[in-house]
Amino acid sequence: MKVLRVRRGNATFYAQLLLEERAVKCLDRTLGLPEVLPLAEVSVLAPVAPSKVVCAQGNFRSRLHEIGRGPADAPMLFLKPPSAVIGNGQSILLPRATARVEAWGELALVLGRGCRNVAPEDVPRHLFGYSCANDVTAGDFLAPDEPLGRAKGFDTFAPIGPWIETAVADPTALWLRTTVNGAVTQESSTDDMVLSPYALVSFISTIMTLLPGDVVLTGSPAGGGRLAPGDEVRVEIDAVGVLINAARSEEELAPLQ
Repeated sequence: MKVLRVRRGNATFYAQLLLEERAVKCLDRTLGLPEVLPLAEVSVLAPVAPSKVVCAQGNFRSRLHEIGRGPADAPMLFLKPPSAVIGNGQSILLPRATARVEAWGELALVLGRGCRNVAPEDVPRHLFGYSCANDVTAGDFLAPDEPLGRAKGFDTFAPIGPWIETAVADPTALWLRTTVNGAVTQESSTDDMVLSPYALVSFISTIMTLLPGDVVLTGSPAGGGRLAPGDEVRVEIDAVGVLINAARSEEELAPLQ
């Protein structure tokens, strides 16, 4: 099932996407809305509104090799703020402060139930589903003594979408592909992960409580694509979806009020 997070009037809710009907089915009957609504009558939002986005750096063997590290170093965890999250079709903002912004495709796991110290085999019971994600990074802020929060935490640096896919048979064997303007910058399978998706969630839950709606980004393979204003970046994961975002310079947008 493909699930969107949408708004209609003052109500924000999750809804099943009915692709052929160009409609959505409201999953919260307590709102008193029609069960099925035309897609044109709702605003599609970013599919998640997490308290935190927990990310694993260096969880792909190819990426570890690329940066000269080994499996014993994985995973290296960092957080992205909720303000970094945008949805499919929204613009990645290229900040004035950085001269190099990179796109890194990842598989995202969305929590449906809170958990702490959960065993890997129990993780599926706590998941809402899966999505595509882009770990947008200010590459020139990745010096060894520079905190990852600065390089990874700018507004719009966590695109997630296009929806939450609730039915993925095996997240350890998904093909992931990132393209910038149609050119492939990353291509790999999730079977190259050091910690499998479920093992990663289990590991994170030994450190912090994961809450419903929280997102875990499971790491990115070697490669990465540099972004310039006007570029289109796509993150495609088999059985999950295709996340599409365009890059825009900060100067193009009006300041936030």
